[in-house]
Amino acid sequence: MRHFRISIAVTVVLMILAGWWGYERGGVAGLASALWITAVLGVLEVSLSFDNAVVNASVLKHWNEFWRKLFLTVGILVAVFGMRLLFPLVIVSVATGLGMVDVWNMAIETPDEYSRHLTEHHAEVSAFGGAFLMLVFLNFLFDNQKELHWLGWIEEKLGKYGSEGLATLLTLLAVFFAMSLMPEERKLAVLTAGVVGVLIYIGVKWISSLLEEEEEDPTIGKMISQGSIGGFLYLEVLDASFSFDGVIGAFAITNDVVIIMLGLAIGAMFVRSMTVFLVYKGTLQEFIYLEHGAHYAIGILALIMFANVHYHIPEWFTGLSGLAFIVVSLWSSIRHRKRTELEEARDKAEVV
Repeated sequence: MRHFRISIAVTVVLMILAGWWGYERGGVAGLASALWITAVLGVLEVSLSFDNAVVNASVLKHWNEFWRKLFLTVGILVAVFGMRLLFPLVIVSVATGLGMVDVWNMAIETPDEYSRHLTEHHAEVSAFGGAFLMLVFLNFLFDNQKELHWLGWIEEKLGKYGSEGLATLLTLLAVFFAMSLMPEERKLAVLTAGVVGVLIYIGVKWISSLLEEEEEDPTIGKMISQGSIGGFLYLEVLDASFSFDGVIGAFAITNDVVIIMLGLAIGAMFVRSMTVFLVYKGTLQEFIYLEHGAHYAIGILALIMFANVHYHIPEWFTGLSGLAFIVVSLWSSIRHRKRTELEEARDKAEVV
């Protein structure tokens, strides 16, 4: 439980704030409604982002304490206030030409109008997030240095013949497909958003590889090998790709931007706590296919986000599809562990 203490404490504080906000706007009924919706949004965020926690843990397990603490402190501030509050405000500000203060007033005083402006640009957000997540999935799938293959020879062949270039090509084809679903006046915006998602992924990987080549200072080289600004940026953009689609989905439950921020912030805190738990408990080493399941869940989410530029995919389907891969990968991991233990016991018996 010690890994979740801070999240529980923050949850109590944020639930008190949500209750106060609801009471100020609607009395006792408003308080009850605010508490319920905040709790629902927190659970929704956790259910949609568990695969995010697994992927974060697969990266963080190689980092030293400095970078882990930076991600879990500065990173959470960026995740909560940057991606779940400021970024949606920036999108509406750019779309309307209004200043940030005016957009904030719109969100508080006329939430229906704010929600309309935000959801009007859902296609661009989905294209951006879909492109970034697709590259995360494909580059995991096409990794020829990966020794463990969940799907056996299929993954082995994909890893052997795939490459980063092929991953980029397939992602750009998916972006063009998403663009083709849009009316003529929206095609350029969706195409641009998808290409920006690809460019940011490539840029972050380039920064990370550039830093890893630094060998002039062995101390810096050691720190970089166990964490880097490139890796930090990678995880923050990955979190953004997960979280902002959750922000859009939250408006199907409520238009109150304050309640949305508080509820999703609670979820974000627990996702970070789950990441820490997975790292320090060695869960990825114990359940060896869990990382695979999380990446396949990311691949499905990427496809759903591309489809979302035109079709409405229910949030429950998005959450369950990712959860299904996680559950199956856990089951496969348990089977593999039991089979390995039986083989080891048999080998020992033969030796005796």
